[in-house]
Amino acid sequence: MTINRRFLAAVIALSSAMTVTFSCSSKKSSSEAPAPTDEWKGEDDIALDNNVMNDMGLTKTSKGANPDMSITWLADYDLNPSGNNDRSVALALFEDYYGGQINYVYTSVEDKFTTLAAMINAGDQVDMFPYEWSAVPSGVLRDQYQPLDPYFESMEMDSDLWADMSDVIDMFSYNGQHYVVPYSISDPLIITYSRKMMQEEGLDDPYELYKSGKWDWDSFMSMMEKFKTNAPEGQNRYGINGWFGQAIIQSTGRTVVNYDNGRFTNNINDPEIEKAENLMQEIAQKQLYRGDWVGHFPEDHSTLFFAMGDWALGSSNAYNEGMDLMTVPFPKDPSADKYYLSCNYGARMLVKNSDHGQAVANYIKCERLAATEPVFRDAAKEKALIEDRAASGVLRSVVTEEQYDAVQSYMDPTVTSPMFDFGYGMGDAMNSAGNFTVDTRGVMDNITKTLLEGSTEVDSWAKLRDSLTGIIDKEIAQYNS
Repeated sequence: MTINRRFLAAVIALSSAMTVTFSCSSKKSSSEAPAPTDEWKGEDDIALDNNVMNDMGLTKTSKGANPDMSITWLADYDLNPSGNNDRSVALALFEDYYGGQINYVYTSVEDKFTTLAAMINAGDQVDMFPYEWSAVPSGVLRDQYQPLDPYFESMEMDSDLWADMSDVIDMFSYNGQHYVVPYSISDPLIITYSRKMMQEEGLDDPYELYKSGKWDWDSFMSMMEKFKTNAPEGQNRYGINGWFGQAIIQSTGRTVVNYDNGRFTNNINDPEIEKAENLMQEIAQKQLYRGDWVGHFPEDHSTLFFAMGDWALGSSNAYNEGMDLMTVPFPKDPSADKYYLSCNYGARMLVKNSDHGQAVANYIKCERLAATEPVFRDAAKEKALIEDRAASGVLRSVVTEEQYDAVQSYMDPTVTSPMFDFGYGMGDAMNSAGNFTVDTRGVMDNITKTLLEGSTEVDSWAKLRDSLTGIIDKEIAQYNS
């Protein structure tokens, strides 16, 4: 099945009034909807051609008129707009073409899973919940979610709309079902650097190395070591700051927990993972790691690389005007066949016992359209390139077009291979920060931090691996039973 081109032509007419941001507020009452006309106008005052809607198999009569398309959304943030904010593209499509409505039920970040369980047990209406790593397999085992497979035909999963995400979606398949259907890739772990600093130090441009396939662990280490060696007398220099242990491991293309033929297996003994762990230890031992929290590319210019999600890029530019910052994905394992991306995913969970599965499926499809159609992507880019300045005129955040385009390309699954490890979804013993000690935090956190931090308690990969192997075996056993 292919997407109706006339539908997309009509959707394009909406784009100028839409944004792709979330906000927190209650929505308008459906009683405020305008009376039906031959050419219906939404709250954005964009004329919608009813003939196009009919071609889709939909007939729009009044806003919010379809009770079957009403979704109860439990989360710590609202999908409806607040104040003078516009509706997101996805919400506009859902409301205007499906007659949908999002009914928001607030819960705090700390209480959301407790609230979800309580509402399910009480038989309260709840249909959609945010995706988090714990969704599969932990959330499924706790009977919190139901699969979206029954709605794949209406979501047009076999169409071009989802073609480049098909492998990513199948990566989340669990027990032969798809509880998580990512509509986008988000929050990539990237490395920010200064091209000005690279030139001053006589170093290659990592972005140029990346484009030629030569951006790997070897060039990465060589550049950091040279930068530290070149330090003027009395200056402390570092190779890298930020959050990147997870990216190092996943740059191998290997996962700590494998899932094949319906069973989980412990992959902690993989030699490629061992190479990644040894790389972290080497970075620590050579004192290339700057361990304090900065939150943006360090403006003291004592650190060559800054590793973080793309959300930190705007403020990094603001703190480093004139430094010509650029980004690259994490360098690949020299033996890897391609670049693997450590990232998150845009997805929504269909809650167990919900009788509005079709509505949730339709909303997810709207999110996919918003994330992929060129007109919406262009609108998102235009918004992202707007400078954010304080009332005093001080620059707070800005992203250049080159940076934006580069980051978007890294999130293209045909360019890099996004990673997902089921180990992050196996409960607190596997994925918990604890109080930041080796003894209290979860396996996945220890694997990505312990050797990088230079722990004296666990001073080798062999010791760390041996201390974690039994925990992994015990946790995956409950999912294989």
